Amino acid sequence: MYDHYRSTLSPSMDIGVGTYLLFITVFSIVGNLLVLVMAFNRSSRMKPPELLSVNLAVTDLGAAVTMYPLAVASAWSHRFLGGDAACLYYGLAGFFFGVASIMNLMLLAIVRFVVSLDLQSPKDKVSWCQIKLLCSWSWLYALLWALLPVLGWGRYGPEPFGLSCSLAWGKLRHEDSSFVVAMFSFNLALPATVIVCCYFGIAIKLYVTYRKSVGHGRRVSNVLKLHRRLLTMAVVISVSFIMCWSPYSVVSLWSTLGPGSPIPPQLSLLPCMFAKSSTACNPVIYYIFSQSFKREVKKLVRCRSGCCGGKDGRGARRGRGGGEESLLGSKVATATTVV
Repeated sequence: MYDHYRSTLSPSMDIGVGTYLLFITVFSIVGNLLVLVMAFNRSSRMKPPELLSVNLAVTDLGAAVTMYPLAVASAWSHRFLGGDAACLYYGLAGFFFGVASIMNLMLLAIVRFVVSLDLQSPKDKVSWCQIKLLCSWSWLYALLWALLPVLGWGRYGPEPFGLSCSLAWGKLRHEDSSFVVAMFSFNLALPATVIVCCYFGIAIKLYVTYRKSVGHGRRVSNVLKLHRRLLTMAVVISVSFIMCWSPYSVVSLWSTLGPGSPIPPQLSLLPCMFAKSSTACNPVIYYIFSQSFKREVKKLVRCRSGCCGGKDGRGARRGRGGGEESLLGSKVATATTVV
């Protein structure tokens, strides 16, 4: 009887996969915990849209904690551990956190677009209640899609290389391709289109505002510069997620809808490992683009080393524009609130 949970890779490749996943696990957990710690330290000063960034960190941390340790242990055991029950759990968790992440990115793009419609308004465009409802919706939407295969539309099963589980793409090829089409339409194509349109609209708005400022001989305001920097960071976050998941999506679609024989296990392994690295990307992006996040990380490291200076390690640093800089690089000026 064929064992679907035995690795189809060589023992040395199994060890390499486990080592790589261990690195991704540690980096994802530490990085996203830092994001959450920074958010907690400044929770009293947090603006509503920042909760979406915190929510995104929770999804990445959840995937790293609930899935990756099992994948590491399975790789080093040369077979997926736990059998059918663990496979169902692993596939459901992966689908759940993946959908929650891309929905959160879509909501973040929409909120940033709404905020950018009037850069000079002192009013909050989105309230705490609205943001909490959006975050709750992203989790419920992801849970609904993750439960559909359990309820009979779609199916979970082992990956071709035998070390993890996901949607059973090969079986769906013959059983229920409609689920695959619907899933990719609503959970990849639609969110990606909304994200592109929103950030393209923000870019046009910033360009028009910049041209008006230059045309009237005025200096470019700090608010405009800030929005431009935040736009760059948000675009990089969204692009990195889509780039990490696109190879896996293409391989999965080909396995389900494409002609010819199944994709070799070794070839299907690389997109899967690339997709798992998405949970470690955002903390790195924050560190590169956000001076406030970088400063808070260094401050936390110094505090843990016993060299923390000042009476309040959580105090916010004032920027040159007189505003308070937030966790992920947004500044709350006295007359302007931005994401």
